[in-house]
Amino acid sequence: MRKTMLLVGAMAMMVASLFGQARQEEKASYPSGPITMIIPYGAGGTADVSGRQFAALLSKQLGQGVTVVNQGGASGSIGCKAARDAQPDGYTVLFTAESLGTQRVMGLSDMSYADFAPIMAVVNDPKVIVVAKDSKYRTFQDLLDDMKANPGKVKMSYTGPGGSGHVQGLIMERLGFKPAMTAYKGGNDCFLAVLSGEVDFTNSNFATVTGYIQSGDLRLLAVSSNHHLAAYPDVPIFEEVVPEAAPYMKNAFTPLNFLVSKDVPAAIQQVLRDASLKVVQDPAWVSFADKNCLEKLYEEYPTIDDIKRFYASWESQVSWMLFDAGATKYSPEKFGIPKPQN
Repeated sequence: MRKTMLLVGAMAMMVASLFGQARQEEKASYPSGPITMIIPYGAGGTADVSGRQFAALLSKQLGQGVTVVNQGGASGSIGCKAARDAQPDGYTVLFTAESLGTQRVMGLSDMSYADFAPIMAVVNDPKVIVVAKDSKYRTFQDLLDDMKANPGKVKMSYTGPGGSGHVQGLIMERLGFKPAMTAYKGGNDCFLAVLSGEVDFTNSNFATVTGYIQSGDLRLLAVSSNHHLAAYPDVPIFEEVVPEAAPYMKNAFTPLNFLVSKDVPAAIQQVLRDASLKVVQDPAWVSFADKNCLEKLYEEYPTIDDIKRFYASWESQVSWMLFDAGATKYSPEKFGIPKPQN
């Protein structure tokens, strides 16, 4: 009996040793070829702009090409599914905005952050209210006054059900301003609709439209945040015009995240994590983030556990806000999403 126990113990130690060796070899050999980064939205939006910059610097750190593929549609669910269903070998990665946290309650997919392993919570791209240069709205107050006087008549573009633009529109409704919301495939399409006159305004992400603001083609009216943009300190934040908006402006409306399928081996996740930590220290990234007034979530949520807590809090707050507004297909309770405490 004793010999049998010793033999079993020796075999267990051998298996553990071989497993550990395999993980080390796996980590050492990855990546040995190009990587595909899926961005589940159209070209030109905030996830695309930041994701392409991140991908270029990630390629530099990994020593392999990182090719960006845009797979837009259904508020990001199509591209997210492609990333989740890909071979879990680390050669397909995902750079997504916030919609992954609301797809279940919106009835768009069965996915959530829990289907993926977080590599990094990267940045939050501030939401801004913009109109065309020839718009009759000179100030944010002008826009709000018109929505108040003509509910459901002032046209606003947004990127689809459950996304940050949709949430912004619902907040406006809660505060007594009812825009006529029209969905587009991506952030780029949203501001192009403003430029063409198809809609009156959009609540875009700053990085998406910064060039058009600088050129004067778009006029920046307000910032949907609780602090000013460093580049435009005189532009009002939402709560300075509507004080009741203050509680709603605390949330990160458009967190951009770097993820892989949860089935990707831990050793490969760590390689990507180590490379990502170097990416955000690269002077090129720091300059990009500062120029576009991006809020550095990797500083606010530095560990994987921090990121998971952030995702849970974000999902709770936004899912229940959408549900309370009657905008979801399902109750968050169906998926065990607790009500926010605050």
